[in-house]
Amino acid sequence: MKKCFAGVSALLIACTIALPASAQQRGQRAGVPAGTKKPSAPAPKHDITGVWEGPVIPAKKPAPPMTPWAQQLFDAAKPLSGPRALAIAKTNDPLVSCDPLGFPRASVFETRGFAFEQTPKRMLELYQYMRMWREIWTDGRKLPTNVGATRGETSDPRYYGYSIGEWADDYTFVVKTTGFNEVAWADELGHPRSQDAVVEERYHRTDHDNLELTVTINDPKSYTKPFEVMKQVYTWAAKQEFEEQLCIPSEAIEYRETFRAAGEDK
Repeated sequence: MKKCFAGVSALLIACTIALPASAQQRGQRAGVPAGTKKPSAPAPKHDITGVWEGPVIPAKKPAPPMTPWAQQLFDAAKPLSGPRALAIAKTNDPLVSCDPLGFPRASVFETRGFAFEQTPKRMLELYQYMRMWREIWTDGRKLPTNVGATRGETSDPRYYGYSIGEWADDYTFVVKTTGFNEVAWADELGHPRSQDAVVEERYHRTDHDNLELTVTINDPKSYTKPFEVMKQVYTWAAKQEFEEQLCIPSEAIEYRETFRAAGEDK
């Protein structure tokens, strides 16, 4: 069996057993503990392009009270991380089978690195984990209101939703996303978000080397008030390129079945 499934999978399953401690150490090594930053040159205006680094598991904020609908989904989730963490063979975390992380989980978990590239009509975001990309439209369009509709012109729910973005000021890029596939979790703890949730990301470039990200879920179907999931500072990567970090389904199956055979699920 390949070791820890080819690099990325080392943190996906095998090394998730020790995720809280190892993630904290990685965050400290990257020099980006939550709420702190290292001073640098002034930030350029209207520009967050480039590669940014941060901890794999940024510090989370507690969720507000959930609705009965969301509580039922949360109770059914069997996470691999956090206070309710279970053994690999017992979890139903979609991560274990290499399913798409979805959004906002991709931005609040497995954030080894992400990059932005700006074009005239859209901002492209690339995640290092799984080499997955998003398109954030900046051409003035509105968020769709017909996702999942049964009549007329419809849009299908998506793991990563539909995103639009605009500059709130010279240094703050605001993204709003909706239209979600409800199969994916909002975070690694198993919190849900409904199809019609609106997730807001605020990327505030405080100086050249530091980018503060705040992620908030506005979802009345799931939560009694807005859920600010996290606020985290990311740093400009000295090496502006990604490693290949993939979750490989065949290796994921092999690894999980090895744990089953060892009796972990008894």
